[in-house]
Amino acid sequence: MNYLIAILVVCVWGTTFVSSKVLLQAGMTPAEIFLIRFIMAYICLSIVSHKRFLAKDWKDELTFLGLGIMGGSLYFLTENMALIYSTTANVSILVSTCPLLTALIVSLFYKSERMTGRQTIGSIVAFIGVVLVILNGQLVLKLNPRGDVLALTASLTWALYSLLMKRIMGKYRADYITRKVFGYGILTILPYFLYEPFNVSRELLSNPTIVCNLLFLGLVASTGGYLVWSWAMKRLGAVKATNCIYIQPLVTMVAGVIILSEPITPMGIGGIIITTVGMILALRNKKQK
Repeated sequence: MNYLIAILVVCVWGTTFVSSKVLLQAGMTPAEIFLIRFIMAYICLSIVSHKRFLAKDWKDELTFLGLGIMGGSLYFLTENMALIYSTTANVSILVSTCPLLTALIVSLFYKSERMTGRQTIGSIVAFIGVVLVILNGQLVLKLNPRGDVLALTASLTWALYSLLMKRIMGKYRADYITRKVFGYGILTILPYFLYEPFNVSRELLSNPTIVCNLLFLGLVASTGGYLVWSWAMKRLGAVKATNCIYIQPLVTMVAGVIILSEPITPMGIGGIIITTVGMILALRNKKQK
């Protein structure tokens, strides 16, 4: 049941690409989209989680700051800026190394989170499947050092987010953790607008399509998604929960086929099958047959 909930969150996150693409095509920047969705999420969570403002000690407060940067402002900026300098296929593949990086980094600090040999093989197999899904019939990748480094940075920031979450999630409620992440995410994105000023017009925000996509990103993907993800990580552990992210490109591809009428090739279908097999191996523990 815990795995199902984590996978459902990843499915929601997989469809956010379509909403973000609609907003980007309408003229909004990645930073503007991020700020609006996080502000909405922070307001919603403040309604239900407002009894505590500061953490129990300054070390925990710094951890929350790190979570807001790694899982919020820096992650979204590096991922979206990578798309400016590199191809979508390159960025998607490099960001999909996140579960592998998470397993490596977390295992250095927590022996209990180390994967078994079978789970390691399953994780690698799932990654290969993800590569096939992302390529979906395209066999040529164009290397671009600047964009590829930014994409790897995004993957690394989410892995560090998982590591920091491991330290804090046993001390506070999921709603409080999520609200703090959004709060620090908002604060740490503000300096970016000195470089690229916020410029979303009233006319744009009066468009029903734009409003609906922003509400989906802010209320469903951010408020609900991050809240449930914190809950899932507490029960599954950072590594096992993050392995569920392998399914995200599959969901994005299916959403693209249904909503954007994008084509799907035999390579994409094969990638779905391989990713599913790899995820089953990666999520199984020693006691499961």
